[in-house]
This record gives sequence, structure tokens and C-alpha cells, in this order.
Amino acid sequence: MAGTQVSRRSRRRHPHHDTPDTAEAFVRLAGMEPGAARDALVEEIVRAWMPMAGRLARQYRNRGESLEDLTQVAHLGLVKAVGRYDPSLGSAFESYAVPTIQGEIKRHFRDHLWGLHVPRRVQELRNRVRVAHNELCRSVDDRRVDVRALAERTRLSEDEVRTGLDAMDSYAVLSLDAELASQGEGYSLLDVLGKSEGAYERVVAREAVAPCVRRLPERERRILYLRFFKGMTQRKIAEELGISQMHVSRLLSRTCAQLREQVEAGQTRGSRTA
Repeated sequence: MAGTQVSRRSRRRHPHHDTPDTAEAFVRLAGMEPGAARDALVEEIVRAWMPMAGRLARQYRNRGESLEDLTQVAHLGLVKAVGRYDPSLGSAFESYAVPTIQGEIKRHFRDHLWGLHVPRRVQELRNRVRVAHNELCRSVDDRRVDVRALAERTRLSEDEVRTGLDAMDSYAVLSLDAELASQGEGYSLLDVLGKSEGAYERVVAREAVAPCVRRLPERERRILYLRFFKGMTQRKIAEELGISQMHVSRLLSRTCAQLREQVEAGQTRGSRTA
């Protein structure tokens, strides 16, 4: 019998010790007009549920964000949940608040987790601006707080506030495979990024070797032209010039080696001059 009574009491007990009974307060809140009394009741409800929000925040610690920051994000989600909850729908506040708070935390990680290294000073500005922004924006409509208000709150200059705001929007890196709507379907960021162009190196090489080629005898210049610009085989070149294929091979090897030496010598002199 005693065991049965304990079991029944356990089933009747709320699933979490930090979830207060505020059902009556929410009913009163729903019937109140905007004003100081309603704001005081909202604050009372929020304070009552803050331990639960803190517990949810602790579930996400050791993931790259400080527990203090996560707790503030959880409290912001709690404020939103209190403002949007409608007790007439019949569901318990906890069933609405928990996913709302968790969604706010997950959104924070998605939007504000650093994807690359930034200077510590910028991180500090971001943290101060974000805390002030959350404090000034405790409303359900997510109104944008202006720079002047943030500067007054943080005692930073407006330029520093702008830097902090930019950092708030620069946590996540964009995938190179992300589609670009402005470029049409099928185009990604990778398609519009510059690439290393091998032809540039060939242009530089040709410009470097051109003066040396002009100083070659006519026959050697003709052999290079037929081989490398016309794509003729050594046998065809030999027939064109009336000499043996072996002679063409020797002339090509000697000429190419000579040009290489001259170009490398010119580069060495240029680097010494610089």
C-alpha cells in the first residue's frame, strides 16, 4: 500500500523540479491590459521559470560558448515564450517554453558560432554589444535596436558598436557550394570565385623567352616555330628543311637548352638588381 501511494505521488509530481506552477498567473495575464501591473506579472513569471531556462542552457555548455552567454540566450527565449504563450490553447506552458528556449539556443549556435578566427578585441566588442542588444530588446517582436542606444548602453563609440554588430553577423562561413539566387539556378559561390589561370604563366614564360628567340639564327627559329607552334613532328621538320631527323633532334635539344640558360641567367640578374 505504501509503495503504491509513493508511486502515485511520483506520477502526479511534475517531471522537473524547476518547473513552477504558473497556470493561474498565465490566466490572469491573458485578461490584463498592457501596463505596469501586467509588466510586473510578466517579470514574476519569467523569474519563476529562469531556473528551468538555466538548466536547458547547461545542456549546451562545452560547445564553444560560455555558459553565461548561453544562459542569457535561454532567458531571451524564455521571455519570448512567456509573451507568446496562449493558455486558452490547453497545452502546459512547459511544453511550449522548452522547444522555444531550445530553438533560441540552437539558433544562436547556428548564427553566432565563430567559423573563422577573429581578433580578440572584435570578439570582446561583439560580446558587449550582444549583451546590450539582448537587454534592450526584451520584446516579442525582435525590434532592431539602433546604434546610438547600444553605444549609450555599452559606453562604446558608435564605430565600435558597428564593429560589434558586424561581428554578430559574421560567425558562420558560407559554403562554396551555396547557390547564388542572383546568378540563377545551378550557380554556386565557387562558380564566381577566381581561379589560378595557367595561361598567365605561359604568357610570362613567352615574354621572358621572346628576346632570346629573336637572337637565334633563322634555321633554329624556324625549327622552334614548326615544332612548338605548328605541332609538326621531327620527321616532318626534317623533310621541310631538307636535313636529317637526327640533326633536327640535336638542334632542338641544343636550342632549348640554350634558351633555358639565357632565361635563367636573366632572371638571376633581375633578382640581384632588385
